[in-house]
Amino acid sequence: MTQHDEHVRLSEIQIQTITENLRSQLMWRTSRLDELRALVEGGDGADDGSKQSVLADLAATERAIGEIRDSLERLADGGYGRCADCGAAVPFERLKIRPLTRHCVPCRQRHEAR
Repeated sequence: MTQHDEHVRLSEIQIQTITENLRSQLMWRTSRLDELRALVEGGDGADDGSKQSVLADLAATERAIGEIRDSLERLADGGYGRCADCGAAVPFERLKIRPLTRHCVPCRQRHEAR
């Protein structure tokens, strides 16, 4: 059995650390989303280029919020920390750096090679 195949269970402290990180990100992103929506609704005479930039930021922020909420749901139901492709446990070190990741390193490398 390789390290990639081993079952890695997150400790309560690790889960708490990731949960706090995700909640902090969610609060910041939600605040940022409110700011971006206010800019769009304000329509302060910005040129089309800057309006498009704000709309792109708004869409990216909405996507990030969705990913964070999905990660929090997976934490709650026990599915967090498993690779979406192969089902292997994703090591805490990777989750700590990339808490929204859904893939182990080998599967991520396969995706990037495509």
